[in-house]
Amino acid sequence: MLTESHVRATVAAALEEDAPWGDLTGEALVPAEARASAVLVAREDGVLAGAAVAEVAFHEVDPATDVQLLLHDGDLLKEGAVVATVEGAARAVLRAERVALNFVQRMSGIATQTRAYVDAVAGTGVRIVDTRKTTPGLRAFERHAVVCGGGRNHRFSLSDAVMAKDNHLAVLGDDPARITAALRDARERLPHTVHLEVEVDRLDQIDAVLAAGVDTIMLDNFSLADLRAGVAAIAGRALVEASGGITLDGIREVAETGVDLISVGALTHSARALDLGLDVEVAG
Repeated sequence: MLTESHVRATVAAALEEDAPWGDLTGEALVPAEARASAVLVAREDGVLAGAAVAEVAFHEVDPATDVQLLLHDGDLLKEGAVVATVEGAARAVLRAERVALNFVQRMSGIATQTRAYVDAVAGTGVRIVDTRKTTPGLRAFERHAVVCGGGRNHRFSLSDAVMAKDNHLAVLGDDPARITAALRDARERLPHTVHLEVEVDRLDQIDAVLAAGVDTIMLDNFSLADLRAGVAAIAGRALVEASGGITLDGIREVAETGVDLISVGALTHSARALDLGLDVEVAG
């Protein structure tokens, strides 16, 4: 979850990174008494995310900077839309500009890409979920952006749920009975609130996993035909998640195989930043 304390700490670190010894350009060229009014503008269509994070960036540099948010996270953007107005000491506004834009552009890009995937499966009942393929240190920001775009969050970290992937199963070996026993033992030792998911990459692994009473089975890199066969084999006894190599062009066909969830790493690891800009209107 994106908390206020986490936002402030992360934004403060970003500002320190961007101006560790001050803004030499602003201090050299801009009079200390100068004021600036600016607008944060969308330069293309998309979905907004990170508006409040941008606001924090301006306030971290100078709490007296006045930021008025006219649009909010999750709102649809049209080219030319004014997201916020900013007014304050010119040096402070200019110092915060790049960090504020970096957050809102990155997060809005993720929200926009997520919305495209969600729209592509509309009417199927399938949930689009993110993965742990996020920028280190920015996971909470990027996952918030996924939700702004209409997606859902998968487990946040390794500490949130049990997810046995192919490498975990490889350690256990190919014996189906051993895999079932290991998963059952894990289930017995886990608190009742902990979700248990297992990734399989072959149809012949499903029975052993099902026998352990898991909550979700991920069908990884399955063909459409094998996805349909996997859904039929599981037959409602666990949630079915599809993952691996899923593109926007092909996601509708994946959704129509009957899976419950589709996890897409591209929501976060391949999203293009949305073009927003800060335009100074008045300086004096």
